[in-house]
Amino acid sequence: MRVAVIGALLALGVVLVVSAGFPAAIAAPEARPARTSAANDRAGPSSDLIALSSEVDGRQQVTLIDPRTRVIAVYHVDRTTGGLALKSVRNIQWDLLIEEFNAANPTPREVRAMTEQSR
Repeated sequence: MRVAVIGALLALGVVLVVSAGFPAAIAAPEARPARTSAANDRAGPSSDLIALSSEVDGRQQVTLIDPRTRVIAVYHVDRTTGGLALKSVRNIQWDLLIEEFNAANPTPREVRAMTEQSR
């Protein structure tokens, strides 16, 4: 139980550090400066940052999701040392445009065809 509490506190700490490093992200929408370039838009954080925590292979896994930029980052927290390791970062914008991937039969396309036939 103590280890789970420490992991949760570390996850909260990551979120707080990320938020503290980006004061414009937590400001009221009307107080945020206007962005004028694509580079600023990509670099700027979002106040809609989502943090998820779970147990994976004996480690605390912290997943941060920025819905505005459609980027996911995954960290593992070592329960014994408290070490934080970045495991993966991915922009999922293009992933979300795929209609089917690793889909079992019937595929979404086949289901759509069956429903259109019954109309």
